[in-house]
Amino acid sequence: MTPQNELDQLQHALQQLRSDDIRVGNFAQLAAQQHSLEAALPARFNEVQLQLLNRLESAALFTEESCSFSQKELLDSLQLWIDKAQLQLQKT
Repeated sequence: MTPQNELDQLQHALQQLRSDDIRVGNFAQLAAQQHSLEAALPARFNEVQLQLLNRLESAALFTEESCSFSQKELLDSLQLWIDKAQLQLQKT
């Protein structure tokens, strides 16, 4: 699978996560399996993605009021990550 295909899969999964069609754990697992995308992006992208996924999984363990991470803000940050990854793929 190409890096672009994997990024498209991740975008689709993020949309599903926003609409509660998949769980955070499923999204995180899919993100971890995007090896072609990981190899095509600079290392800093992978570091940021891992941090966002860790926060998202932590936020999923608590209700919105008891967690310092807003799930909506984390999903927005993941969308920004996807957008920047798309730009990076277009450069190469």
